[in-house]
Amino acid sequence: MTFRVAILGAGPSGLAQLRAFEAAQRDGADIPEIVCYEKQSNWGGMWNYTWRTGLDAYGEPVHGSMYRYLWSNGPKECLEFADYSFEEHFGRPIASYPPRAVLRDYIMGRVAKSNMRQHIRFNTAVHWVEYDEDTGKFSVTVRDLKQDALSTEAFDHVIVATGHFSTPNAPYFEGLEQFPGRVLHAHDFRDACEFQGKDLLLIGSSYSAEDIGTQCHKYGAKSVTFSYRSKPMGFDWPASFAEVPLLTGVEGKTAHFKDGTRKTVDAIILCTGYQHHFPFLPNELSLNTHNRLYPEGLYKGIASLANPKLFFLGMQDQYYTFNMFDAQAWYARDLILNRIKLPTNDAMLADTQKWVAREEQVANPFEAIDFQAAYILNLLEPTDYPPFDVTGVADIFKEWEHHKEADILGYRNKSYRSTLTGTLAPAHHTPWMSAMDDSLEAFLQEEQVPSTDPA
Repeated sequence: MTFRVAILGAGPSGLAQLRAFEAAQRDGADIPEIVCYEKQSNWGGMWNYTWRTGLDAYGEPVHGSMYRYLWSNGPKECLEFADYSFEEHFGRPIASYPPRAVLRDYIMGRVAKSNMRQHIRFNTAVHWVEYDEDTGKFSVTVRDLKQDALSTEAFDHVIVATGHFSTPNAPYFEGLEQFPGRVLHAHDFRDACEFQGKDLLLIGSSYSAEDIGTQCHKYGAKSVTFSYRSKPMGFDWPASFAEVPLLTGVEGKTAHFKDGTRKTVDAIILCTGYQHHFPFLPNELSLNTHNRLYPEGLYKGIASLANPKLFFLGMQDQYYTFNMFDAQAWYARDLILNRIKLPTNDAMLADTQKWVAREEQVANPFEAIDFQAAYILNLLEPTDYPPFDVTGVADIFKEWEHHKEADILGYRNKSYRSTLTGTLAPAHHTPWMSAMDDSLEAFLQEEQVPSTDPA
């Protein structure tokens, strides 16, 4: 039988894996037969926007958590592909904080130059994966959504690239069932304009709370209150923002908090994170972890300790994104092509435990950035992924952290220098708080003005 590899998902991680195999093939390597299963009708994963929430047109859970008016909340210079710069894609430098449509266009630009789309089966949902010890192969059962037909095929390796930002973690609070306004998870948030003139309560104190809260403020929310479990974000918020301890319950439209304070609110958005959820995997193959920089159970953060023929991409808490997915994909590819030899099970476990222990010493975001940079460098060392300045990117991340602390509503107006091209990004033609149109056309339409160094 032909050597076969299944990739589950054609978002940024799955596309990185396809790109890694294509790069090897262009260099003359024999690659396996590849089948990539994608539930959506197009590639791009989370970067595809849909108005749908709950279930899709075929009764499958909606994958996307993308909302209108989303802009990158980190510098584009930190996620640039090492083999495809933003400048190459757009033909000129662009501002450091693009909106969703611009980032999606960039992701699509790299894969559009390849012939890897032929390996993707769109509108196909993976329903079950199991491993047969006798044959040494995986059986992957999928549903053709348009035909409503199940089929099963055998593979030597399975690469799970389904992401971990699609299954909500939604805690319960006393009285929510009687709350007369909207209660939703960030996964189902679509349009900030819905909350114009409203008093909002956001449960959570991480990136989704910060971004949805500032976006709702931008589009006219009357007030934004963040309710935190452990500690406040601590930014210098405008007067209409507040940070309070954890919600204890609601009575009518009155929210009660742990410190005894209360607030009348019109809507509640649960920005409480996501579950690593793999309903298509049996217990013995599933990845059980919370959101962390180095998930336990994965050698090099990729290969399953339960079955090293099974790989997971992009399952980490993330500072680095697209280029980290590339580093993982190149490493997974080289394990599959036997360019990198897997050590013994004991050695894999020991290496994983070493990284997990190292993560547990991380005390702040700056140390977390350095940890993830070290992880990526460790992955890149034995592969032929094009070189990029991983530590230079870490420096940009740290500058970004300082800019957020200084101006939570204005940090997106800063500019950074590409570690690939050396070009300093121009300032966007419109300050972020005034840029109401997030379309690619609006972002690119006007001449951009020179910028100064972020420092």
